Amino acid sequence: LVASMLGVRREGITEAAGKLQRDGLISYRRGHISVLDRTGLERHACECYAVVKEELARLLPDVQYRQDSAAKDR
Repeated sequence: LVASMLGVRREGITEAAGKLQRDGLISYRRGHISVLDRTGLERHACECYAVVKEELARLLPDVQYRQDSAAKDR
């Protein structure tokens, strides 16, 4: 599904997800992805992530976003 949404080959998603999992950023198993370290994942993302995040907040200011479990424990 992710590969189809992004218009890339499934092997590319498997490779990228495997690297993110080895880095401890996500858990990836049988098509299910869980974010383990959101801050770390954001650091690994391209600079466009911050731009998209800010634009989303501007367009949908009243939407509440779920925090990752690590942030809730702090």
